[in-house]
Amino acid sequence: MTAFFAWYITLTLLGWLTFPLVYRLFPALADRGYTLARAAGLLIWCYAFWLMGSLGVAQNDAAGILFALAILIGLSVWSIINRKSEIVDFLQSNKSLILTTEILFIAAFAFLAFVRSANPELTSTEKPMELAFINGILRSSAFPPQDPWLSGYAISYYYFGYVMTAMLARISGINGSTAHNLMTSLVFALGTLGSYGILFNLLNTGRRQQPKEHEDSPNRPLSVAHGLLAPLFLLLVSNFETILEVLHRLGVFWKKDPVTGQFTSVFWTWLDMKELSLPPVEPFGWVPDRYLWWWRASRVIQDYDMLGGHREVIDEFPFFSFLLGDLHPHVLAIPFGLLAISVALNLFLGGSRGQVNMFGARLHINIPGFLFSALVLGGLAFLNTWDILIAAALIVSAYVFWRANEDGWNWFRLEDAFVLALPLGIVSLLLYFPFYLGFSSQAGGLLPNFMYPTRGVHLWVMWGTLLIPIFAYLIYLFSGGWKLNAQNGYAATSDNELSDSTIKPNWKLGLFLGLGFTLLLFALTFFVGWLGTIVEKEFVEYFLATQGMNASQYISATSLRRLAYIGSLITLLAVLIPSLSFLFTNHVSQPITNHQLPITDDKPIVNRQYPSGTMSSVVNQFVLLLLTLGAILILAPEFVYLRDQFGYRINTVFKFYYQAWMLWSLAAAFGVAVLLQNLRGAVNILFRILIGIVIFAGLLYPVFGLLTKTNSFNPLYGFTLDDFDRIIRENPDEAAAIQFLLAAPDGVVAEAVGDGYSGYARISMFTGLQTVLGWPGHEAQWRGTFDPQGSRRDDIERLYNTTRWDEAESIIEKYNIRYIYIGILERVSMPVNEEKFRLHLKPVFQQGGTIIYEVP
Repeated sequence: MTAFFAWYITLTLLGWLTFPLVYRLFPALADRGYTLARAAGLLIWCYAFWLMGSLGVAQNDAAGILFALAILIGLSVWSIINRKSEIVDFLQSNKSLILTTEILFIAAFAFLAFVRSANPELTSTEKPMELAFINGILRSSAFPPQDPWLSGYAISYYYFGYVMTAMLARISGINGSTAHNLMTSLVFALGTLGSYGILFNLLNTGRRQQPKEHEDSPNRPLSVAHGLLAPLFLLLVSNFETILEVLHRLGVFWKKDPVTGQFTSVFWTWLDMKELSLPPVEPFGWVPDRYLWWWRASRVIQDYDMLGGHREVIDEFPFFSFLLGDLHPHVLAIPFGLLAISVALNLFLGGSRGQVNMFGARLHINIPGFLFSALVLGGLAFLNTWDILIAAALIVSAYVFWRANEDGWNWFRLEDAFVLALPLGIVSLLLYFPFYLGFSSQAGGLLPNFMYPTRGVHLWVMWGTLLIPIFAYLIYLFSGGWKLNAQNGYAATSDNELSDSTIKPNWKLGLFLGLGFTLLLFALTFFVGWLGTIVEKEFVEYFLATQGMNASQYISATSLRRLAYIGSLITLLAVLIPSLSFLFTNHVSQPITNHQLPITDDKPIVNRQYPSGTMSSVVNQFVLLLLTLGAILILAPEFVYLRDQFGYRINTVFKFYYQAWMLWSLAAAFGVAVLLQNLRGAVNILFRILIGIVIFAGLLYPVFGLLTKTNSFNPLYGFTLDDFDRIIRENPDEAAAIQFLLAAPDGVVAEAVGDGYSGYARISMFTGLQTVLGWPGHEAQWRGTFDPQGSRRDDIERLYNTTRWDEAESIIEKYNIRYIYIGILERVSMPVNEEKFRLHLKPVFQQGGTIIYEVP
């Protein structure tokens, strides 16, 4: 409880300290960055701390953390100069926003902390790796931090989020396992605020005070409540898989043979979702109770090779991640991905207006806005490298569309894109350059996806809860809702300004771009495949042999499969083409006003009039940009995927789908908010019923999942955020040994080596001490090769089971081992010859069957 309040107070103070800075950085947003202040502050604070630690300016200790905080405070003091009264006025006139934001933060933080306290275990999936990183960073004196699972090496992974976790753990004086669960809760809370802020800003752009000469014109109050739809769709609403679990548990669509008693079902066989194809268990019920039933929701997409061999595909969504409790990079990046979207929105609305001349080219953005954009982009690459591409695409696209809204569409827009993208990419890399010096990746180019198209039914099970509101929003726009939007108060200062404005979708351009991009992906598939027959001919021949086909047979068979699964492509094009058509609209009789105020980098936008239409059209345009990029992310793995150690599209679908969920959930929330505000009559009633059913279905997974995962909130060892309490109860001897090593001098520890996703490497995980080798498969993924491991696994086994001291001593010297740990796992996983250690080494800890020897 103390740790929770320490983190809450720390993050709240951090948000207040950072607000003057974000107030200056986000002049175009209705909330002036208030909902983003905590995430932005954490990013800047941790960046300063990490950079100073990497350059040797500061140590990885409390003094270094406070030094970095002083830098952040200095930036905020600089930002508040000449703006004190303006900021005070904003705070006084936006009390409902501030109160809602503060309540949301503590409610979301407390909610997930309570959930994690009912299920705090850190022993499964990726959690041991994450805890090892946190403790390894806490144990390191400088950066890059030591890799706890490969002695002599630094971490080769995107570890920025774990630096944030360790920094907060150190400043609050808590251990790594408590920090792990609190950080998961904090990410959820920051994601709640970030998504809420984005939707609030979208809904309220142009709704602030009118110029004095128009004080009598209608102006709707700021929409605070509708902003709650964003965290609902992003963090709580899940896919439709739980509906299928409930139907399966009820025995729906199954027929029981009265003679044999066997169940058969055409529907469930056709659906083909692994365990759901198996007969139900009687007696039937409402609540899913199959072992690990909640896991299937993250494995909806089913891939098969041409011989029918199954390939597991990961299609995680945010609530699954929080239910699972993994603090993986894609989860840690959520608040900062939302921060990048907010940066793009601010750019889109002209909030970073300025001029920078670079090598004869003019960049229409001010220096603080440019540097902060680079800081956020580089931070995303350090947090979760996959995220930088889509964030960069969104920010550059937002800038280009803003320039088009200012100056029209012409060839200069290509120059705008290049002039921003190139320096932004370079600076974002340079800001985090120390990270790249020790980073290696398993990614090895593109591979063509011929035989893994997604079935339409699986796509709808995965995305249906977002697709339904998205299609409703697109239909609304098609029916003239865009113009109605503006007339209902999003931007207009009077209805007359909009009476002559007509906005029509550019279907020809939308069709051209949508189909053209799809055909381009299709052509890229064949080009990469053809290139493979030249560059890696032997591999291609081997692969075709495994499928029992020659090249022409393979192309023919995979093409027929893609045609049979055409439903997914049709669905995605049904989103992509209208989104592009409305994104590049035909405007007729543009409205003209003469009372617009200019935008500067230090004054808020007040009813800014864009040449391409009303502020409402611009806001819709940004949402359509989110829809377009999300559709591209889902569409791309249908044709190509990144080459890695998995050998198929498992990781590409995982990473792309997760980013797409962020974009589409915001668009879906915006669409629902707009329709709730503007629909009337029977259509309004029907829509509310439909969206109520969708939300109900999407919330079944959180409800049933939480009850299952927390044992109906009846934890075995009581409520706690510290997983180490479990170790104390289950294995007190090992817990005492770990506590001894936590206080012992630094050094390499030898422990049993085994495969990943197991109980191996647990001593290095809890202590942060480097072990000779942790999980071999993970190390190979992080470094792209097994080469650094050498003979470590065999050497450690020989260290424990050899009877010769000279052989053991040579291994100790080779890896500079200081501590030799012998516990239950070592004794049961291999024959341990302890006599040589007793004769030549001193036991520094012994309790029960656990003993630690120290090398002089």
